Amino acid sequence: MSKGKVLHISKFYPPYKGGIEDVCYSIVSSMVDYEHCVLCFNTGKDTIEEQYEGVPVSRVGVQVQRYSQPISFAYPNVLKRTLKEFNPDIIHLHTPNPYASLLVCHYIPDDVKLIVHWHSDIVKQQFTYTAFKPFEQKLLERADAIFATSPNYAEHSVPLKQFMNKVIIVPNGINEMKIASQEGDEQKIEAIRRKYDGKKIVFFMGRHVAYKGIDRLISAEKMISSDCVILIAGEGPLSNELKMNTKSERIHFIGKISDDEVRLYMRAASVFAFPSITKNEAFGIVLAEAMYCGTPPVLFSIEGSGVNWLNQNGTTGIEVENGDVKAFAEAIDTLLQNKDNIRDKMGARAHDLIAENFTMTRIKGVIAKEYDVLIQQRP
Repeated sequence: MSKGKVLHISKFYPPYKGGIEDVCYSIVSSMVDYEHCVLCFNTGKDTIEEQYEGVPVSRVGVQVQRYSQPISFAYPNVLKRTLKEFNPDIIHLHTPNPYASLLVCHYIPDDVKLIVHWHSDIVKQQFTYTAFKPFEQKLLERADAIFATSPNYAEHSVPLKQFMNKVIIVPNGINEMKIASQEGDEQKIEAIRRKYDGKKIVFFMGRHVAYKGIDRLISAEKMISSDCVILIAGEGPLSNELKMNTKSERIHFIGKISDDEVRLYMRAASVFAFPSITKNEAFGIVLAEAMYCGTPPVLFSIEGSGVNWLNQNGTTGIEVENGDVKAFAEAIDTLLQNKDNIRDKMGARAHDLIAENFTMTRIKGVIAKEYDVLIQQRP
């Protein structure tokens, strides 16, 4: 018997790939004691109602896309219908998602509990944010609980300052089944290493957008003295520009890779490069995955971001001043050279830190506790 009904509202949902989408999926798929339903946008114009791994998902067709925000004319009716037919105890709203947030504020019944999962402030779209800010205030006032992914982010988030009494720290949890070693992996990992002539691998994975700092990694390559290759996985709007500006034969763009390949490349690598430079990088689930695989990261310090809370500088990886490309290169060299087994020690500690604190096995207990409290409070 279900302990309660939870309607998850996310911008998108798997098989769409994205950090927030992965977190939403991990919660839905791991918390089987609750009945879940998902409302999200479709990547096309048609609205699709389907079952995804046994969970009802409404993917609402999108007519307009502005400033990274999908707009759907059908969304209000689909939301109203879902609230009536599914009758949730809790709406678990993953933000930022201004358009959906506006509609949730307008249509949520008084007796339905609201969790605002605060993945990130609105950092880049300041013009849009100015118009949305009063509604964001209303959303946070209406929220029964606010999930922040790290104490660092919560403490430095201006919108959350007056609502700290509602804030609960709920770190993102990795899906161990996705990233755990499988039989036959060692041979595949060795094949990846042979493909690059046995040279040490520095690995990056993520969307090719400005805040990921890939241009800093490319600049740092010139200053890395160790014999290595740099593999850049993923795609995005900056892919072509980055490739055009890359002259070094040590840098290889390998495109999108599957979930199976993710764990293989992470384990084949000696260093995980994480050159993000702004608070758009609020937590870094891919950073946690690499650390779980025992691959120590090199990253920049980002004030107010959870990445520098997730990694323990000097213990599980190396953090350098934001934008200092030379220091970033030197940190990569330190790990590649592995003097006194520093890379091996950091990699082992990184794995232990994530395994003990940042897996869905651990995190789902925190979420379940809050779900249960809110459901019991419902009239």
